[in-house]
Amino acid sequence: MASHTLNPIDERSINTIRFLSVDMVQQANSGHPGLPLGAAPMAYVLWSKFLRFNPRDPHWTNRDRFILSAGHGSALLYSLLHLYGYDLPLEEIKRFRQVGSKTPGHPESMLTPGVEVTTGPLGQGFGNGVGVAIAEAFLAATFNREGHSLIDHYTYGIVSDGDLMEGVASEAASLAGHLKLGKLIYLYDDNDISLDGPTSLAFTEDVPARFRAYGWQTLTVADGNDMQAIEDAIREAQADKEHPTLISVKTIIGYGSPQAGTSKVHGSALGEDNVKKTKTFFGWDPDKTFYIPDDVKTHLLELGKKGAHLQEEWQGNLDAYTKSFPNEAKQFDLAFSGKLPEGWEKELPVFGSEEALATRQASGKSLEALKKIVPWMIGGSADLASSTETPKNGDVSFQPGQYQNSNIWFGVREHAMGAILNGMATHRGVRVYGGTFLTFSDYMRGAIRLAALTEAPVTYIFTHDSIGLGEDGPTHQPVEHVTALRAIPNLTVIRPGDANETVAAWRIAMTSLKGPVALILTRQKIPTLDQTKYAPASNLEKGAYILSEANGAPTLILIGTGSELQLVVQAQERLQAEGIPTRVVSMPSWELFEQQDQAYKDTVFPPTIHKRLAVEAGITLAWYKYVTTGGAVIGIDRFGESGPGEEVLKHFGFTVDHVYNRAKALVKNDGQ
Repeated sequence: MASHTLNPIDERSINTIRFLSVDMVQQANSGHPGLPLGAAPMAYVLWSKFLRFNPRDPHWTNRDRFILSAGHGSALLYSLLHLYGYDLPLEEIKRFRQVGSKTPGHPESMLTPGVEVTTGPLGQGFGNGVGVAIAEAFLAATFNREGHSLIDHYTYGIVSDGDLMEGVASEAASLAGHLKLGKLIYLYDDNDISLDGPTSLAFTEDVPARFRAYGWQTLTVADGNDMQAIEDAIREAQADKEHPTLISVKTIIGYGSPQAGTSKVHGSALGEDNVKKTKTFFGWDPDKTFYIPDDVKTHLLELGKKGAHLQEEWQGNLDAYTKSFPNEAKQFDLAFSGKLPEGWEKELPVFGSEEALATRQASGKSLEALKKIVPWMIGGSADLASSTETPKNGDVSFQPGQYQNSNIWFGVREHAMGAILNGMATHRGVRVYGGTFLTFSDYMRGAIRLAALTEAPVTYIFTHDSIGLGEDGPTHQPVEHVTALRAIPNLTVIRPGDANETVAAWRIAMTSLKGPVALILTRQKIPTLDQTKYAPASNLEKGAYILSEANGAPTLILIGTGSELQLVVQAQERLQAEGIPTRVVSMPSWELFEQQDQAYKDTVFPPTIHKRLAVEAGITLAWYKYVTTGGAVIGIDRFGESGPGEEVLKHFGFTVDHVYNRAKALVKNDGQ
């Protein structure tokens, strides 16, 4: 790689970034030193000459967003955050990858000031950035007025060979190109090396050609140390308002180290001898660790302070906007505060018992009402809008030149949809949702897990929730999926039992600001319970509640969720007619129930009542926690069958007769 004459302060600054990163990894004896050594120049150019941010207010609304999609290079990001003035002291830098530190092995947005999104699983950050850019475009079109640009920022990222190999990045890139997200600019750390060896073993495609086919502008910087070429490329990227840009920056992984250009420097500490040799290569004192020259400290902190002035200018613009457009300003404040318009709940539908409908239909009616009163609600479906009951009018969808529309056509791209939703939620100012069939939640699982980890307020609309979907057969009939989702920490899973419980589930989703919510909804129509006869559906907020009490002291508890709730209600009537006092518990959400105090839990499930029968069209594995050793579960521990939904349910025993007979057997069996 050719050498370039650098301004001395630029050279020292870049080397400081390099060696803070290298020293972090060496002290932890764990991490990825190769990326920071090769990518520090491009990061320095971006942060010093382009990125608009305020370290004193990491959440300034109109800041540019920087995403390190190659999250394994986290030491680079922590060096930048510390040097540019974020609240990340040197003590935390020295505690890299240690328990309780703010410098974990991969960046975590909830933990470290200035980290925009949680990255590490490759490709996720790429998709997140597309979501951030979508949120920026939507909010700009929604709130900006002539002379008042409240939202006007770029989304930048550093992506790696590994990112671009992942399918989620391809999905997201395809959509970004279609949407013409011209304020999305990615720097591609093109170093030809991945963890196991050279990319030539598995990745020999023409990456720029692929991205041009997606509708991106592609630029190339032949030398990753050429600051001027990097700067020129970013300016050229900014000039193209019609296309997202991928700038391929040719770098050498581990540049300057004895292991430069090899996979050995990708994911292991250099070793003390090699660290000293690398520092010597750059003219750095080999015996100093975590060394920050005074002039570098002053230089980079001053660059960081510029953001405070930018935010002051923006605040003046916001004040003027508020005077000229008070109603819009009020909505803008609500959107970014996470609050909802006054009286929003009054717009939610209420369903009568004479109306049988699928919970996906009840969800669609709820969503339609919510979008009218919460105009910053935005989302869509993975080409299943007509099935998931999400808005499906393509004439008013989010498209180039129509960014004010809040209905996104994600296409058949579930994984990208999940990552994009996370990015949109991270941006803030929007309420986001995405819909697909429950069985395809598997494609989204990596993104769902990150949403849960980062407590992102995303709502998932998962329809066609069981073997009850029928003819499409076992490839489309979810069996294990609800339990698998329940296993994810911080994810609230709600499987409502009728239309009004579905409305209550949406109420939870709209008020949950810490963590995602998954709504599990039926394809088939089910009865709407009479709320004058049964407990109100608003009790769903407790996760499980007594829907129908026994005549007298209960000896048996029937537990139902989703479409199976109707079965236990009807079985209760037959059992009580025979003198068996039976309680029905609706249990749409385990997570909400576990948040209740023990006294409430014991009220719903008295420890003295051991005869319990849970009914759910899914695997039985985890239900035994609630039915105990004295109870039983009606479920399905195998794949389904193709056929009309009602016949398939009957075939697998999801009938009132079967529930009744199993319940009677439980009561009669004194040995259980």
